[in-house]
Amino acid sequence: MQRISIFGSTGSIGINALKVIGANPDRFRVQYLSAGSNADLLTEQALALRPVAVAIADSTKAARLEQALQPQGIAVLSGKTGILELASRTDVDLVLNAIVGTAGLEPSIQALNAEKDLALSNKESLVMAGELINRLLAEKKLRLFPIDSEHSAIWQCLVGENEKNIRKLILTGSGGPFRTLPKEKFSEITPRQALRHPTWSMGRKITIDSATMMNKGLEIIEAHWLFHIPPKKIEVVIHPQSIIHSMVEFIDGSIKAQLGLPDMKLPIQYALSYPDRFPVSWENTDLAEIGTLTFEAPDIEKFPSLRLAAAALKRGGTAPAILNVVNELAVYAFLENKISFPDIPTLVENALSSIGITDKPSLQDILTTEQSSCEFVERYISGLKQTKGTRQK
Repeated sequence: MQRISIFGSTGSIGINALKVIGANPDRFRVQYLSAGSNADLLTEQALALRPVAVAIADSTKAARLEQALQPQGIAVLSGKTGILELASRTDVDLVLNAIVGTAGLEPSIQALNAEKDLALSNKESLVMAGELINRLLAEKKLRLFPIDSEHSAIWQCLVGENEKNIRKLILTGSGGPFRTLPKEKFSEITPRQALRHPTWSMGRKITIDSATMMNKGLEIIEAHWLFHIPPKKIEVVIHPQSIIHSMVEFIDGSIKAQLGLPDMKLPIQYALSYPDRFPVSWENTDLAEIGTLTFEAPDIEKFPSLRLAAAALKRGGTAPAILNVVNELAVYAFLENKISFPDIPTLVENALSSIGITDKPSLQDILTTEQSSCEFVERYISGLKQTKGTRQK
């Protein structure tokens, strides 16, 4: 029986991971769970699964958890130190990191330092520290299993293939909710509209990233570090039906694609079952019912995040970390109505041209860049408020 830690168990990926585990109870044992602030759901999960311990990032919720779980023999840790403590524990076989955003980086590093294989949904880990993570994987002879549907698809397409035969990787994307909306209308987009994804049910942050298409930009960077493919051999194609999750084209012109319903349980289960496959416990893909699959090129002018991500990857060093942190903060600022939808890529572009970039960064360099990026966003938003105030006068 495989012992698993799940970080971010109350988010979309974490919940689906627990559904996969629940469908295969004789194969997995959940050792540890962590969450950001959803103490109620974390309590419910812990009472059902009986892990050794749980951790919650929001320390103000720890007392509530302790009251419910400690009488059941489940230890409770809290804060960033509690999360990292669980990530460093060695009585597990696999760590599944489903934490959303920049907060997932250090748990990924901690798990690898504890010499544990990593199932990774937190793309920010590779975007910010791909070179560092690859070095740890090589030094400690560990494995990383991608959970993003696109990267899982490429991984599956490459099984049994020789890397030298790859012509290019093709990342598919739905195009988000504004694929056909004129760019002139982007300033009118509201958070509620941006959260209406046409095909996937995801968390708030990644849903906005899909709307700006920054998710595809981040996935280009992630694919580069996962599969060791030059950026010029990675492209994006829009596929509104979200049935083909990604493709690989080979030097003989053949293209392999992985298809399935837009359901994150499928890539999660593959990461947990690899190299085996478990019988499906949910809906099968009915191609006749789907009927039509279409493709189109992405509109870089409407969605500049793709260009910005490619530029950050080409620049290297801490540029992708700047891109990631500033985008994340800009997304939350948009959700809080502090900035407009077009301000998100504008803020990222300004940050990339303003914040100093460190080549060959250490983890500390990346964390320092994170702080600099946070300060930049604060100044930018403050400047917008002052400008608006002046105009109103």
